[in-house]
Amino acid sequence: MAVRGSFLATKDCPAFQSFRKTTNPGGVKIEAGHSYPLLAKNAPEPSQYRVRIEGAVPPERWVSVDCGSYNDEGASGDLQNSRAGSGSSAGRPAEFVLSLGWEPGFCEGHADKAECASQTLDHFDATHFTLHGLWPQPRRRGYCNVSQALIDTDRKGDWQALPEVDLDAATRAHLVIAMPGTQSFLDRHEWTRHGTCYERGDAETYFREALSLLDEVNGSAVQALFVANIGQEITVGVVRGAFDVAFGSGAGDRVRLSCKRDGSRRLITEITIGLVAQPGTSNTLADLIKASTATDPGCPSGIIDPVGLQ
Repeated sequence: MAVRGSFLATKDCPAFQSFRKTTNPGGVKIEAGHSYPLLAKNAPEPSQYRVRIEGAVPPERWVSVDCGSYNDEGASGDLQNSRAGSGSSAGRPAEFVLSLGWEPGFCEGHADKAECASQTLDHFDATHFTLHGLWPQPRRRGYCNVSQALIDTDRKGDWQALPEVDLDAATRAHLVIAMPGTQSFLDRHEWTRHGTCYERGDAETYFREALSLLDEVNGSAVQALFVANIGQEITVGVVRGAFDVAFGSGAGDRVRLSCKRDGSRRLITEITIGLVAQPGTSNTLADLIKASTATDPGCPSGIIDPVGLQ
């Protein structure tokens, strides 16, 4: 039974080519704290999930449901669909998800991207979170009033061929600094897929309000925590605690940490935050967070990578 989404391993487990025969070429295991593309489940109430493990031969493997939690992109409010949740469930399902990147961690393994090749210690993204996107929920909601031709172009990753985003000079200047991925036309992708579903409708409002939320995080105890621990490993509990300090008790329960493996290291690459109500001049980030339901914590811990490919 095909599904789309991700599977977050909460413990190390064998990954079988055939779970009935328990065949496992290469002795492959999923690793706790690592997220894998979710491809299928073996039944409506599954005991096994089929995931893709890059580097395994074959890469498509079955893992037990007891080995982690899943986010199904085909279900409503996808950040809240995890089988393994935490914290208070008070509030409403997220209407938006704010996605903030830790660029040095992302750039490990992406040296070919212009924004990664140009990283230096004095750049904004060496010490601050960057804007990945602001995503109307559920995640399957996208490409509002976008032609099929542009959808196909976006899905192929040919973002340079997408229309240029229409922004005021000041907003464009802010975005170029705060979203280094503009060098790879990430802004065009984010607007085409997600921003077109933003209810106030224009790119200027969409990016200006997303940047305002990013600025709140970068002016908070969360950014201070990351800067103080560059090169060190921190837990998701510590990150969530910093959100509680910055945005009120319980805010951290609405935050999910994403990591990736880089050899023997597990690097923090992204923070996603569930929000209720569309951002605007009258809504602070604290207000938007506290109205949302809790989400699973994601990666249990990771290294705050410094600038420079290791």
